Amino acid sequence: MPSIVAYMDPGNYSTSVSGGAQFKYQLLFSVFISNIFAVVLQCLCVKLGTITGYDLAENCRRHLPRKLNLTLYFFAELAIIATDLAEVVGTAIALQILFGIPLTYGVILTVLDVLIILIFYTPEDSDLKKVRAFEIFVSVLVTLTCFCFLLEMLKINVPDKKELFRGFMPSSVIFKEQQALYISLGILGATVMPHSLYLGSSIVRPRLNHYDKKKYGKVSERPSLSAINYSLHYSYAELIISLFCIATFVNSAILIVAGASLAGKPEAADADLLSIYELLVHYISPAAGLIFALAMLFSGQSAGIICTMAGQIVSEGFIQWTLSPWATRLCTRLIAIVPCLFVTLTMGERGISDILNLSQVVLSLILPIVSAPLIYFTANRKIMTVHDEHHELENTENSNEIVDENTSLVRQAGMKKVDFTNSNLLTYSAIAIWATIGGLNCYLVGSFLLGGDVHF
Repeated sequence: MPSIVAYMDPGNYSTSVSGGAQFKYQLLFSVFISNIFAVVLQCLCVKLGTITGYDLAENCRRHLPRKLNLTLYFFAELAIIATDLAEVVGTAIALQILFGIPLTYGVILTVLDVLIILIFYTPEDSDLKKVRAFEIFVSVLVTLTCFCFLLEMLKINVPDKKELFRGFMPSSVIFKEQQALYISLGILGATVMPHSLYLGSSIVRPRLNHYDKKKYGKVSERPSLSAINYSLHYSYAELIISLFCIATFVNSAILIVAGASLAGKPEAADADLLSIYELLVHYISPAAGLIFALAMLFSGQSAGIICTMAGQIVSEGFIQWTLSPWATRLCTRLIAIVPCLFVTLTMGERGISDILNLSQVVLSLILPIVSAPLIYFTANRKIMTVHDEHHELENTENSNEIVDENTSLVRQAGMKKVDFTNSNLLTYSAIAIWATIGGLNCYLVGSFLLGGDVHF
C-alpha cells in the first residue's frame, strides 16, 4: 500500500483540475495510460528489489560508473524536491482552509509531523510488526482520501455519460493543443513519479527478510529462492489491484469532478489549489470544497511520509549515508523542503499553481533518466540470476512453491540457478514506454523552444 500513495497526491490535483477545466473529460485517457505505464514500471521495481535484495539506488551504485551514479543521484533528489513541493504546499493550503493556519506556518507543521511519524518507522524490523502498523496507518489515510473523492463524485452531475467514457479512449487533442500535451505530461509526471521507482524496489525487503529469518534463521545478502517465490507473486497482485482499483479511481475522479463542474469557467483554467477550493464551493457546494480540502490533507500527509522515505532510500542507496535513520530522514527532508518554503514565501498563492504544474512536468522530464537503469538491470541476466544456495529447486515439482513461467533453470558445473530476466515482451513493452515518455518530452520542449503556446 505505501507505494500506491506515490501515485495519488496534491500534485495530481493541480494538473488534473487544470486538465478537466480546460479540456473537460478528453484527458482521461492520459490518466488511464499513465496508470498502465505505472503498473509496468512498478512491476520491474518489485522484480528488481525482490530478486537482487537491493533497491534501484543501491543497484545503480553497485553496477554503474561513479560519475553516472552521482548524476542519477542528482536527478533523483531533484525529483524528490519537485514532488515535495506539491505535497507540502497542498497540505499547507489544506491546513489554511480547514484551520486558518497561515501558509508559511502550515509548511513548517507539515515538516514536523511527517518527521515525528517517520521516527517510529523502522523498515528493517524483521518481525514486521512496526512495518505492518505503519502500512495500516498509511492505508487509513489512503482510504479517507478515496472516501472524500467518492463523496465528491456523488455531488456532481454528468448529463452525457457517453462523453465521459469517450474520454478514456485515445484522442488527438494532445497533439492539436500544445497545452493539452503540457497538462498530459504533468498528469504523467504526477502519476508515475520517479521517486516511486526507488520506493517500489525497496519496500519489498522487509517481507523477504522476515521470510528468510523465519525459515532459515538468518538473512543473507540476497534473498533465498523460496522467499522470492513467496514474495514476488503476492507483491505483483497487491500492486496491480491497488493501482487499478485505487490510484486510477482517485486520479480519474479528480479530473471528472473538475470537468463536470469547472469546464468552460475561464477563472478555473489557471486556478491554484486555494482557488480550486473556492470554485468548488461556488459551483457545487460548501461541502464539496470542504471534502476537497480534507482530501488534500489526507493525501498530502500520506504522500509526504512516502516522499521522505524515498529520500532516505535515495541518499543511502546512491551515496551510502551512514547517519542514523532519523538523522538521514531529517537531512533528506530539509534538502527538499527549503526550496518548497522559498517558493511559498516568494511566489504567493497565484504563482503556486504555475510552479506546481511545472514541477509535475519536471517529474515527467526526469522519468526517462531514472527508469533507464531499471529496464537495463531487469534485462541483465547476470544481475537477475539467483543461485540456489538452499537447494530449493531439487523438489520443485512436488512442492507448493511457484516458479514464474518466464524463469528458466540453468545447470552449469553442477550448480543450479534460476534466471528471472525479463521476457522479451516485458522488455520491449518497458522500452516502448520509455521511448514514448521521452519522445513526448522532446516534442514538448521542442514546441516550447519554437515558440509554441505552452505555459511554463
